[in-house]
Amino acid sequence: MQQRVLKTLEYDKIRAMLRERASCCVSRERVDTMEPTNVPEEAERMLALTAEAETHLFRSGRSPVDDFPDMRECLARIRAALFVTPKELLGIASCLRAARVTRETLTKDGGEGLLFNMASFLTTHRSLEEEINRCIVSEDEIFDGASPALSRIRRSMRLANDRVREKLNAMIRSSTYQKYLQEPLITIRNGRFVIPVKQEYRQNVPGLIHDQSGSGATLFIEPAAVVELGNEYKKLLAEEAEEIERILTELTAMLAPYADEIREDLCVLGDIDLAFAKARLGREMRAVRPKLNGTGYVRVVKGRHPLIDPDKVVPVDIWLGREFRSLIITGPNTGGKTVTLKIVGLFALMAQSGLFLPADEGSEFAVFGQVFADIGDEQSIEQSLSTFSSHMTNIVSILRGADENSLVLLDELGAGTDPIEGAALAMSILEELHARRAVCVSTTHYSEIKAFALTHEGMENASMQFDIERLAPTYRLYIGIPGKSNAFEISERLGLPASIIESAKGYLKGEDVRFEDIISSAESQHRLAEEERQMAAAARLELEKLRAEAERERKKLDEDRNRLQAKAREDAKKLVADTKRELEKLIVQVRALKDIDRSAADRAIQQSRDALRAQESAIAETVELKKEDAGEPPRSVKPGDAVKIITLDQKATVLAPPDPKGEVLVQAGIMKLSVKLEDLRLEKAAEPKAAFARVGLAAGRHVGLELDVRGMLVEEATLVVERYLDDAYSAGLSEVNIIHGKGTGALRAGIQDFLKREPLVKSFRIGNYGEGDAGVTVVTLKKA
Repeated sequence: MQQRVLKTLEYDKIRAMLRERASCCVSRERVDTMEPTNVPEEAERMLALTAEAETHLFRSGRSPVDDFPDMRECLARIRAALFVTPKELLGIASCLRAARVTRETLTKDGGEGLLFNMASFLTTHRSLEEEINRCIVSEDEIFDGASPALSRIRRSMRLANDRVREKLNAMIRSSTYQKYLQEPLITIRNGRFVIPVKQEYRQNVPGLIHDQSGSGATLFIEPAAVVELGNEYKKLLAEEAEEIERILTELTAMLAPYADEIREDLCVLGDIDLAFAKARLGREMRAVRPKLNGTGYVRVVKGRHPLIDPDKVVPVDIWLGREFRSLIITGPNTGGKTVTLKIVGLFALMAQSGLFLPADEGSEFAVFGQVFADIGDEQSIEQSLSTFSSHMTNIVSILRGADENSLVLLDELGAGTDPIEGAALAMSILEELHARRAVCVSTTHYSEIKAFALTHEGMENASMQFDIERLAPTYRLYIGIPGKSNAFEISERLGLPASIIESAKGYLKGEDVRFEDIISSAESQHRLAEEERQMAAAARLELEKLRAEAERERKKLDEDRNRLQAKAREDAKKLVADTKRELEKLIVQVRALKDIDRSAADRAIQQSRDALRAQESAIAETVELKKEDAGEPPRSVKPGDAVKIITLDQKATVLAPPDPKGEVLVQAGIMKLSVKLEDLRLEKAAEPKAAFARVGLAAGRHVGLELDVRGMLVEEATLVVERYLDDAYSAGLSEVNIIHGKGTGALRAGIQDFLKREPLVKSFRIGNYGEGDAGVTVVTLKKA
């Protein structure tokens, strides 16, 4: 791509934005030299790499590449076995860590993809990284334990240092020496321990002078008493420096075989981080991945120029390259024509650089071999070129290279010269570019070019809308309608006398007036259609919103209903379980009460029965569930019918027809319940044995006409009688005898008290003579 075009379309500013989002020196260098590719496969690969990085950013929120110093020049010296500093070695360790962490991060879950493949090429040298960090504490310090020799030398240095300081401290604390000293302190000059002695007392402090103050008033003397110790310390310093140099040389030698690998790793890290910088920039611009094609088709959906304030930018829809390959945009100055032109050009460059576009989904771009642009006033004083000459020089250059794989952007084509000649030249240039099948977007003010586009297949007009009422552009592009200059309307609203405007109209040719009237009418119709379209779109969005809200409410109601039904079933099951437990406890109590007072037992049993009946009512009334889903309730039921209690989700058998209150006695397992008829649903009869419950019971089980409960306790006899009456009723018996004996009369009284409350019993009496007299109770059952 031509550098002039990149600058004209402000590609360098996009690179600057991208550079700010790069994490390492190599990726920033990559950005500085980045240019769009014209190879479709490479452009697609870069976009795919950016997409993978964007996915990783979404999951982790950051680039896996940590910043590291640029050590490529240092690696070249390492390869040549030249000396490197501790600071440089720490920089190499930082590079090794960056490569290791990036590889681990991008390959830890396995898989495939461009990032995975790139990270797989990274080498890891953890032992080298750890050895450098073990030996070097900071840029200025080597660890004592870097080698046994260094550890020994530094121990000796500490001892020598302590001995020297001990002697010097004794001197500066003594009353004899204090008057000779400028200050009572120990310092170091040229690697030797010295004390500051006043000039006039030089002869009183024998030793070696290593330095003096600027005024000469203070001499820094190494007392003779510590010279030997100082020599020893100086020797140890030299040994330390020699050992440090040996350690650094050894580390350098360890790195040398891997210098080329590490250098390659830095390049790969730069490429990976560049992809993440592109993804980060795309996220901040709310950008989308464009679809690429090789047909010259361009489509921008709600495109936003990335260099305009997001709060002020007006999105643009633009397309060309299929029905028409040349688009001529007209409209007022500062109306957005040039910005629209730059959006098309800049987006093409960004897409071909692997950058996402600040637009909506559906945006698509061809991969162009060249992008040409003649935009803005490029008048050159140095070259003595006028505006027209400058533009024409650019156009000549464009015509030398433009072909069917080119995108050509021309701003104010034909401007800067006589309007008639300029329009003629502009039409001829557009015709030539169209003949070459170049994709071309041009802006103009000339009415002749508008008419030219209307009469040439493969060309299309477009206009930037202008609000006459506000005297301001709207920056909206309408494709298919040429724009008006609006000169007369604007002048009139600004206060130009009407007589002058009418006079000006008189100078226009008749066909020009008619053409402008046609454009005005078309603009008006388009504006109305656009307003109606926007209203329809708004209504559609509102409808979709209402529909979505209604669907959410429906789902919420369904969830609430299902939750309540589930809770009701659980509550009912819990009540059933509680009832069963109460029944079992009752039986245990009955058996335990054999040897205690009979009246106390009767009271306990009666209390238990009352509790059980209360639970039966609670089960029937637990939760009023939605019944429409369970079908219609039966109009009536008869004994033996198989039913389902929908409030309990429990199957049962009808024991008696509905009473006047509409309640039905049913048997559900071991329990008898009074249930509302509306809470029952008939179950389909099983084939064939359960078709008639009563017949099945009668055929499968014999029920006698009398029951003998003599010798039983009241509570035990009551349970047996209750079960017997159920069977007798189901068998269709109308009258049965219960033999309880005469005895004390307690058993008879207990049974008859139970019969008073039993819903299956129509009446009962003491047996007549010959039936057992007072030892028998004759029970008449209700009709089934």
